Amino acid sequence: MKTKKNIIIIFGGRSAEHEVSINSATAVYDNLNKNNFKIKCIYINKDGMWKTVSSPKISLSDLNKGFFHSFLPWRSKKNIDLPESAIYFPVLHGPYGEDGTIQGLLELADVPYVGATVMSSAIGMDKAMAKSIFKGKGIPIVRYKVIHETNWLVCRKKVLEGIKNEYNLPFFIKPSNLGSSVGITKVHTMDQLSKAVDNAFRYDQKILVEEAIQGREFECSVLGNEDPVSSLPGEIIPSRDFYDYQDKYIIGKTRFGIPANLPKSATEEIQKISIAAFKSIECSGMARVDFFLQEKNNKIYLNEINTIPGFTEISMYPKLWEISGLTFPALLERLIHLALNKHTGKKRKKKP
Repeated sequence: MKTKKNIIIIFGGRSAEHEVSINSATAVYDNLNKNNFKIKCIYINKDGMWKTVSSPKISLSDLNKGFFHSFLPWRSKKNIDLPESAIYFPVLHGPYGEDGTIQGLLELADVPYVGATVMSSAIGMDKAMAKSIFKGKGIPIVRYKVIHETNWLVCRKKVLEGIKNEYNLPFFIKPSNLGSSVGITKVHTMDQLSKAVDNAFRYDQKILVEEAIQGREFECSVLGNEDPVSSLPGEIIPSRDFYDYQDKYIIGKTRFGIPANLPKSATEEIQKISIAAFKSIECSGMARVDFFLQEKNNKIYLNEINTIPGFTEISMYPKLWEISGLTFPALLERLIHLALNKHTGKKRKKKP
């Protein structure tokens, strides 16, 4: 009889994307082949406290009932029933999960885990840092400016004047370290600017001003470690002014072009840049890479990279692999295989 591998899904978390994480974890749980894997789950509540649960599919009230513990061993008052040999599958979006923090904990525990390493996760989460690397590698990105909260608090008027002088309307204001379009404002009039900056600083100490591109929006999925491959790209067609949180997860009127209706040359360019972006931050496992195609000149710009993309029923990452020939269950098995390979490769190295 075939021995099942132990998989531990980690979901929830402290970020503003807590609910999205629950939905993603539910889809991962449903699509893991139960003949090949024995699944356990760790739920992290919004206060950062942990507990084991049977699955992400139990009600929100049941998820938040009962005993929670800190991951710190000296604060735990209860032994946690988890297998010693397991592959961990973090499905945590945003800060405190997609940013290298949970990856650091799993590295300390010396266990295999799905997805990017500490460094790649941290860079991918920080849009300003990632853009700096993309720019250095010659990857095309839109014009942007970084603003730190200390500057905003000390010289608010000067910061506003600088933005007004440097950027034509419309433009975006967004937190540097967040996802799912939380905290983002598309500024159409300068009267909106101050409020938009304040809103972004609610979520982060560092924010971006970013040029708005008039055109189309695309996403491409990447899979692999040192030799990654990319899916066919898909197009996002928002029902609102831009693809914001409401459009992504609440209203549900966004349309998708899967695969995207693009000339072969544009499809290949998006795939090529996706892999270049993935390699530029030394990513591993998976990433979704987002793009703009400018209407006036058909130029392709990289927007951002997401090292733990959404896995919900409407998420592009698994959908793009499905139309590229890899089913959701097969995709998850591939990700687990990549995690084991990464961990095994590291274990072969001599300890200092």
